[in-house]
Amino acid sequence: MAMTDHFGPHPFAVPTGAKRDRLRPLAAMPGLALVASVTIVLAFSGSSLAQETARQAEPATGTPPAAGTLAPADAPATILPTDPLAMAISRELSTADTLMLDAAFNAGSEEELQLGVQEFYEARIFQPLWVSQDGLNSHGELLIKAFEDARAHALDPAAYDPDRLFQIAFNASGIDEIAAVEVALSNSYITYANDMVAGRVKPNEVNPSLNLFPQAPDPASLLEMVESSEDFALTLDALSPNTPNYARLKERLGDYRAKAEAGGFTPVPAGETLKPGMSDPRLDALRKRLAQQDLFTAGSHQGDVYDGALVAAVELFQERHGLTVDGIVGKNTLAEINVAIETRIEQMELNMERRRWMPDDLGDRYVFVNLADQNLKVVKSEKTVHTARVVVGKPYHATPVFSDQITYAEVNPYWTVPYSIATKEYLPQLRKNPGALLSKNIRIFSGNREVDPWAVNWQAYGRGNFPFTLRQDPGNRNALGRIKFMFPNKFNIYIHDTPSKSLFARSQRSFSHGCIRTEKPFDLGEVLLGDDGWTKPRLLSVRSTGKRRVIKLKDPIPVHLTYLTAWVNKDGSTHFRRDIYGRDKVLKKAITALAPVKL
Repeated sequence: MAMTDHFGPHPFAVPTGAKRDRLRPLAAMPGLALVASVTIVLAFSGSSLAQETARQAEPATGTPPAAGTLAPADAPATILPTDPLAMAISRELSTADTLMLDAAFNAGSEEELQLGVQEFYEARIFQPLWVSQDGLNSHGELLIKAFEDARAHALDPAAYDPDRLFQIAFNASGIDEIAAVEVALSNSYITYANDMVAGRVKPNEVNPSLNLFPQAPDPASLLEMVESSEDFALTLDALSPNTPNYARLKERLGDYRAKAEAGGFTPVPAGETLKPGMSDPRLDALRKRLAQQDLFTAGSHQGDVYDGALVAAVELFQERHGLTVDGIVGKNTLAEINVAIETRIEQMELNMERRRWMPDDLGDRYVFVNLADQNLKVVKSEKTVHTARVVVGKPYHATPVFSDQITYAEVNPYWTVPYSIATKEYLPQLRKNPGALLSKNIRIFSGNREVDPWAVNWQAYGRGNFPFTLRQDPGNRNALGRIKFMFPNKFNIYIHDTPSKSLFARSQRSFSHGCIRTEKPFDLGEVLLGDDGWTKPRLLSVRSTGKRRVIKLKDPIPVHLTYLTAWVNKDGSTHFRRDIYGRDKVLKKAITALAPVKL
């Protein structure tokens, strides 16, 4: 139911010389808002920062606030700095267009955020975090290094300007230039931290079906964290998602980039379907290709016979790519084998962004559904205690991404037919035969009164005029099967049994109107309800009565509906899935629009 060393060439690349559009208003970017667009405006107009930002020093004391200062009229008097560098930082911050923090931050308005950073520096009397009078301090050097290494996190180093900022600091000829670098580094740090913590784009604005709202960190708090840090390198490391899933994917991304630099994947030529025992000159290419993905030991077997060792490697490849595991290299398997390594790298990068949208803590016990994988698992104390295949929404009824809590189960449920299904699918049947739904045990109601289908002129009703409710009685033909698991939400999505069991045997299982059909539903019921005394036999005994029974959970269980097309399991196996809903394409487009620079 319902990239060379600097990220190029790469699918996200644009012509050299393009710059990140960091001032572009959100309203000018339909369907896309930046999670954090922190803009560095240094008013450059010449070939060096000295030419572009040189300003005459103000008197050391007694200087009235500069025009455009952020301090409100009733604010307490600011303690003015006395050393030249702090004075220069104060001037840099008081320039209205120096620090521009986009209102896209979840933490507050642009004005509030700008004021928060201003107040942070005022509280420390404008002492620098990143520089000294001689250039970068140790914090500044570590930050520049983190920017340079951002590619390891599937981020764009150019977004943080490390090369230019380093050169400006190294070649600075005056205090004003050093102060400008200080402010620019604070801006870049806030951008970098936000990208690491909450992702580069707002998921729900990239795609409305992604009902996720990662919170951007407060800029002033980020700066205070630097100030109080005893080990800034560890502080920077802690910004990335603190989950093994993210760490494993990050490591594998590095491995695949190294493979790409070594030549990538060897394509296997097209030809007839390869079946075990066949002879074919393409088998050496197939062995080489699987060895490149660490699924086969290169040189261990030779010859032109498709033998057992190679069949086992193909089956492993199929299992890790969501294909039918049969050892036969047909059209679908060959297509996946010949996906370029650059595409796989891109998938990993996109899914690292998705991991940044997710909370680090999913719960001690939770249900995790990967819609792209079309599988469900229950995790308890970091151990998977239940797995099942699921059927998810069709591409035009795509299941949304969100998190909620399962609060109750219902054995022998009624199915109230959604209005869209009632009018689009069942009304045409009723027009042809008023008794068409009787064999499905679907009854028709007007309010609380049951209606005789033969007494209604169905030709008089349509999609905008259908004052009836269709309800299917419990039973083996019920569309929800014999049990459903409810986590009330605005999408009307839930997990349920199904009478159409045969669909679980398919490798691609996107057939529902949006809800999630699960195999082994009463096994799932025991896992979720067992702590409340509901064993599988007890649940089955309720099923046998044919009567509806609602069972509330004493402790709600988190459920996470996700969409991951690349991940690495605990055993080190790398998995890829087809982009069944086109969400990889949408996310790629959003990131491309966000950062029109070489990745």
